[in-house]
Parts: sequence; structure tokens; C-alpha cells
Amino acid sequence: MTLYHGSCQCGAVQWRVEASLDKPVTCNCSRCQRLGSVLVFAPQSAFVLEQGEESLTDYLFNKEVIRHRFCKTCGIQSFSEGSMPDGTPMVAINVNCIEGVNPREVASHAFAYDGAAT
Repeated sequence: MTLYHGSCQCGAVQWRVEASLDKPVTCNCSRCQRLGSVLVFAPQSAFVLEQGEESLTDYLFNKEVIRHRFCKTCGIQSFSEGSMPDGTPMVAINVNCIEGVNPREVASHAFAYDGAAT
């Protein structure tokens, strides 16, 4: 695991996470596909929101189990919060928002979500 820092575009939301970039995914759900997100997952305990709780707003859709968190100022969704299938709290990090990482150089794996239209 490596410590990464990330933020939204305007810098109002800043965080750090201990995560691995070994298995990033792209998802074909209607939201991720439109955003072009490249995601890595980490336990919620490995994530620290350093700044910007007051700058965040949430978007919930489909089953409303994932809190898509985005900056009210610039609109960038740098992370989401939810639970793993076993119920463990997790965070999904948008690799596009990690400082010093070029997500186009990270080999991602496509995740085919069966409900691509939802």
C-alpha cells in the first residue's frame, strides 16, 4: 500500500488514502462511463478527508447505496463512499484525482456492470 494525496480541481476538497494502484477498474454504469472514472478501492479506515467536508455534496442513484461525493464549486467527483459486498465500509478513489499519477499510464480493467443503463 502506498500513501496518495488527491483533490478536486479547485482544491477545496483534499484527502489522502493508503491504497494500491494494482487493480484499478473502469465501470460501464451510466455514471462512471460518462465521468470517465478510473477507480481503486480502499477500506474507509485507510482514507482521511483532510479538507473540504463543507464543500462536498452527494449524489445517490440506482439502489442509493454509494455516496458519490463531489465538490460544490468545481463539480469534480474525486471519491465515493459505500460498502464492500461483505459490508465493510470502503471508499472508491477516482485515480484521475490523485496527485502525481497519470491514470492513462495505469493499466485498468473493465468492469462490466450488468445494469449499464442504470
